[in-house]
Amino acid sequence: MTGPEARVAVVVPAAGRGERLGGGVPKALRPLGGRPMLVHAVQALAAADLVSQIVVAAPPTLVEVVSRLLGPDVRVLAGGAERVDSVRGALRALDDDIRVVLVHDAARPLTPPSLVDAVAAAVLGGQPAVIPVLPVADTVKEVDAQGRVLRTPTRDGLRAVQTPQGFRREVLEAAYANSDDGPAVTDDAGLVERLGVPVTTIPGAEEAFKVTRPIDLVFAEALLARRPLAESGRS
Repeated sequence: MTGPEARVAVVVPAAGRGERLGGGVPKALRPLGGRPMLVHAVQALAAADLVSQIVVAAPPTLVEVVSRLLGPDVRVLAGGAERVDSVRGALRALDDDIRVVLVHDAARPLTPPSLVDAVAAAVLGGQPAVIPVLPVADTVKEVDAQGRVLRTPTRDGLRAVQTPQGFRREVLEAAYANSDDGPAVTDDAGLVERLGVPVTTIPGAEEAFKVTRPIDLVFAEALLARRPLAESGRS
């Protein structure tokens, strides 16, 4: 049983190229406010009260560079060809006494530490899997391969999913042990759902949006510029 004394780790898969964002460098290392997005993301994780270990899966050729950027308190290892490979490798690198694991996108650099703690606290409180979500603002259409609308689902039961996503360690390890079975999924909770494990939602944060396209980077720069200097980490 997970208790309040359990140690919490965060895994950050950051080995992807992020081609939609462009720029010629891995997405996690794209500058935001003069520093790589990954640095912002990791600093927010380190500021969370409940996090005791951070493991980052970096591009294999940039492990030393990323290690210097993040400092000695963050464990950096070579990521895999796919996100699942990076997370699986990071799970093997966790300290033995870690009982709760969060997985966080490096491309969500402005996620508040309070959200990180809220996810961790929910798992520590007994939930096997927890994800932060926001209501869907846009109307959503399901379409076929030719672009024809099949149906319009009601927004009442739809939520946009964010990270970090939190899990009891044994649950996430079991999910990744079976990650090669079935169709591809786009988040860690999707793998856990295949096990039949219930996934609980908590309110997300508007600032925890994902930087995927150039316009997202513009929004992130604007938000960062409005933060107090101490909070943004600028000198």
